[in-house]
Amino acid sequence: MKTTFYSLLFTALISSGMAHATQPAAPVAVQQPYTVKSPNGDRQDPFYWLRDDSRTSPTVLDYLQQENDYFAGYASKYQPLTTKLTDEIIGRIKQDDSSVPYNKGDYSYYRRFETGQEYPVYARKSLKDGTEQIMLDVNQLAQGKDFYQVANWQVSPDQNLLAYMEDTNGRRQFTLKVRDLRTGQDLPDQLTGLSGSLAWAQDNKTLYVIKNDPVTLLSTKVLQHTLGNDPASARLVYEEKDNSFYMGVGNTLDDKYVMIYSSSTVSGEMRVQDASKPQSEFTVIAPRQRDFQYTAEHLNGRWIINTDWDAPNFRLMTVETAKLGDRNNWQPLVAHDEKVFIHGFEAFDNYLAISERSDGLRRIKVMPWNAPDKAFYVASDEAAYVTTFETNPEQNTDWLRYTYTSLTTPQSVYQLNMKTGEKKLLKETEVLGGFDKNNYATERVWATAADGVKIPVSLLYKKGFKADGTAPLYQYAYGSYGSSSDPSFRSTVFSLVDRGFVYAIAHIRGGQEMGRHWYEDGKLLKKINTFTDYIAVTDYLVANKYAAKDKVFGMGGSAGGLLMGAVANMAPEKYRALVAHVPFVDVVTTMLDESIPLTTNEFDEWGNPKQKAYYDYMLSYSPYDQLSKQAYPALLVTTGLHDSQVQYFEPAKWVAKLRTLKTDNQPLLFKTNMEAGHGGKSGRFSRLAEYAQEYAFILNLLGQTE
Repeated sequence: MKTTFYSLLFTALISSGMAHATQPAAPVAVQQPYTVKSPNGDRQDPFYWLRDDSRTSPTVLDYLQQENDYFAGYASKYQPLTTKLTDEIIGRIKQDDSSVPYNKGDYSYYRRFETGQEYPVYARKSLKDGTEQIMLDVNQLAQGKDFYQVANWQVSPDQNLLAYMEDTNGRRQFTLKVRDLRTGQDLPDQLTGLSGSLAWAQDNKTLYVIKNDPVTLLSTKVLQHTLGNDPASARLVYEEKDNSFYMGVGNTLDDKYVMIYSSSTVSGEMRVQDASKPQSEFTVIAPRQRDFQYTAEHLNGRWIINTDWDAPNFRLMTVETAKLGDRNNWQPLVAHDEKVFIHGFEAFDNYLAISERSDGLRRIKVMPWNAPDKAFYVASDEAAYVTTFETNPEQNTDWLRYTYTSLTTPQSVYQLNMKTGEKKLLKETEVLGGFDKNNYATERVWATAADGVKIPVSLLYKKGFKADGTAPLYQYAYGSYGSSSDPSFRSTVFSLVDRGFVYAIAHIRGGQEMGRHWYEDGKLLKKINTFTDYIAVTDYLVANKYAAKDKVFGMGGSAGGLLMGAVANMAPEKYRALVAHVPFVDVVTTMLDESIPLTTNEFDEWGNPKQKAYYDYMLSYSPYDQLSKQAYPALLVTTGLHDSQVQYFEPAKWVAKLRTLKTDNQPLLFKTNMEAGHGGKSGRFSRLAEYAQEYAFILNLLGQTE
């Protein structure tokens, strides 16, 4: 099959109604009186009716389809460009690719894709005779489904059973299934309405899963299910009473313990159980306290702990298993450093590998247990890069696996001998379509924020680029939850870079690129720093002639979509267009409603609007509330009907209101994926085709047809 087949197929998939020959009129949503009540003041929301929790209202679905038809009619003007971009983007992907295998027990495990197939195949090979066994062929499981995802899978300790979590609509409410790897058949055991995490006890028949609240979708109950028993009889082993906490379950690396994680924005707590005694009680590693976070891993009878206890950038500590329950028993291991943020660690018998961030870069430090003063860093030859841990399932080894990438270097998996320093490249992701990383350059610059703070910016462009103020700019950022936007390789963006764009990642406050303070300065009552930082980066890049002032394009998704909405209100004249994927734009109304999934978990991120100080501050930047009669940039907005993280009605209302207020003639496009959730379509080609649709929208605005 030729690549063109995929482009035609998947452009059609994401452009429902693309065959319309003429552009329909922009939809006009009716307005109905509705009062959003609050202790701190009531607000009128004439588009509140677009919220339908059942997602079955004919009126709502008809309006969303009208918007989809309008999008399709507009996009039909540049269909050849979309097709070309889809061919190009998919053409960079090695379709019959596979991950680097890792050994555990008697098998080597890996994931592979087959040519023309949307979904992965999860397989393993016997270390004795090399025989391959397909555990899950997701292509077969997904047949006949508009959306399908395997979110997690775990093999039982005896290696005979595979527990996996599936989602069939994108709402991230999973069903547990168990496959007997000896027969290839699924057992009758099924539990529904779960989060994606799971764990095994060592008896090979006891599984731990988390039941979600059916309304708020919060993870609330840890259940212990014994294979063969009625799923309705699953035993409750822990219930989370605080609705500001998320939960997860898992096993320690050595499989000796089952762990329950509870975490909020500012606090954490872990419980552990001997995996050989599934009827025993769980032990708390340290009781929760506000502003006290930690995670832990077991190693040879003791626990290694990463914590922010008296350490904003985190430090490492240790405690013996017999002394769990009181953090005062913890002993220092790696001290706090105000210039170094510790993300996590991998604990080996003879070495400790630490993932840390300094000067805005992710890097790995290796420390021998018997000679801490001889710690060393994994080296890099590039100015901006990312090193993170690969799968390291064995503790009794001198080999560390890690991933290296940069804006110009595809993801590369290395193996480092921590004893000898020997380094092996196991795989560099192959990029097809004539890609040559030597044709591109990356740069790190620093923009000055409104309050004088220096904001790091990672840039990518073709070699030979001249900063003469003529280039178009594609500027990305996220800036929330302490999530850092690392300068990692992204093959799709080369479709813009090859057409003369500068690609910029703005490492704005609200992320954690510069340490914990970077996050603290971009949340709650300092949230507006996130937006002004983004605008300051744009100003810097234009002033220093990295970009033409009339060719600046911004993109963000989810909380980054909130960023796009705020920027559109605050500085619309500085952007030719903004792309907002699944945007969180109705901040106040959502945070007032504790029945909406995730709301209560996020009071420490955004604030609780039932308190006047937070209400007033959130209202001052909420994109939906701050819309006004003014000219806006061109906008492409996307959502998923089944999104459980940012409900579809937020962007739907935002677009409907914006149509009544905008004074410009710029396109305003809104696309709802009727079969997907927060992450978009589930197939790999379908997702790539959505990038092509976005890039075609941008290039068309510049008059580019090739």
